[in-house]
Amino acid sequence: MTPGLPRTRMDDVTVERVLRVVEAIPAGRVAAYGEVGAIVGVGPRLVGRIMRTWGSDVPWWRVTNASGDHPLLARALPYWETEGITVKPNGHGCRMAEFGADLTELRQESAASLAELEDETPSSH
Repeated sequence: MTPGLPRTRMDDVTVERVLRVVEAIPAGRVAAYGEVGAIVGVGPRLVGRIMRTWGSDVPWWRVTNASGDHPLLARALPYWETEGITVKPNGHGCRMAEFGADLTELRQESAASLAELEDETPSSH
């Protein structure tokens, strides 16, 4: 990959990068698809596709749309209740202002794991 260019393909490294950022979202917090994507260098739709296909082993319930709405809210609710995330009055998700992860912290928390992954990637592309 050329440094500075966004990843646009769903390759193994991109998938792993998304999953590692999701793993770094703290309990009781959520991050939007686009926020995860901004850290990884991909768009929100690709994050959604990756989560749909490979996200079952990471805290998928902590990834929402930009409004805090969750596409699998009924399945996410038990996790949210355990972590103290409450549903906003419209019943579709949570308030990002209240439960959104601190993106600076999320970027810092995932940096080492992402750097480690880059170190493992062969440089012959």
